[in-house]
Amino acid sequence: MQEQPLKIYNTAVEATLEVIGGKWKPVILFYLTFGKRRNGEFMRLIPSITQKVLTQQLAELTEDGVVTRISYNQVPPKVEYELTPYGWSLKDILHAMCRWGDTHIDRSYGDRARVLFEPPQSADS
Repeated sequence: MQEQPLKIYNTAVEATLEVIGGKWKPVILFYLTFGKRRNGEFMRLIPSITQKVLTQQLAELTEDGVVTRISYNQVPPKVEYELTPYGWSLKDILHAMCRWGDTHIDRSYGDRARVLFEPPQSADS
């Protein structure tokens, strides 16, 4: 068996982006911080994403160990996605990105932009 070559990163940010980088992965992961989601929910929440890209991104996130695919043995078929414990370790990063984005939107666009997603209210707020 051949040994894998040493993986070298210029900074650990590269390693993070290797897993969560791209246009849709952070958005998918952000929505999963609010609970399990089904394919159709993602398509409604992210209307600009294509089914092909969603499927590909979910498969990559599953392969990287941050998302679990739960397939129920029933008719019609039911599949849900949720964060793994490793995936939950990204919650603070994702929510910080969201807060930064809110600030950036206000700074750059003021009243000429809005965010459609309203996070669910937790029981303790």
